[in-house]
Amino acid sequence: MRIVAGRHRGRSLKTPDDLAVRPTADRTREALFNILVSGKLSDGHRLADARVLDAFAGTGALGLEALSRGAAHAVFMENYAPAIEICRANIKNLGEGERAELIACDVLHPRPAPAPCDLVFLDPPYNQGFAEKALTSLVKAGWIAPGTLVCVEMMKNEAFETPEGFSEIDARKYGKAKLVFLKYAD
Repeated sequence: MRIVAGRHRGRSLKTPDDLAVRPTADRTREALFNILVSGKLSDGHRLADARVLDAFAGTGALGLEALSRGAAHAVFMENYAPAIEICRANIKNLGEGERAELIACDVLHPRPAPAPCDLVFLDPPYNQGFAEKALTSLVKAGWIAPGTLVCVEMMKNEAFETPEGFSEIDARKYGKAKLVFLKYAD
């Protein structure tokens, strides 16, 4: 697995040996960022200088890709100990320690945010119904504010009900995955 574009383009990321962590595939990640940077969702949203949250971070690939492409700061939330170590190693290997913060916590019970994020990546374990609960929890803790753009990755046939306050602005399928783009309006 590699960083797709930006200043870290082509740099390798450490990945897990087991199947407990499912990193976003390079092609899906590339498609996601193409949509954010030059596609339908690029209007009115700037990745450059954004404050990003990578929730259910796993390897940290989404947040690190955002940093590589110009985000100002990324917060990584993860509660699985082996994934925390991999994410920490990837942050260190890319030299992003000053612009990254790793929080070992359950995304369903996050600590209060110091400031809301501009962009949130939510990649929960598939078919467990965590996405809706996590979005509600992140709003209550102040990580998501009006105007925040959220990208939820899930299995392409997984049920998802857009939580109150959010509007779905796009959805795309890539292989086994589906990306749902939401905007929070309160």
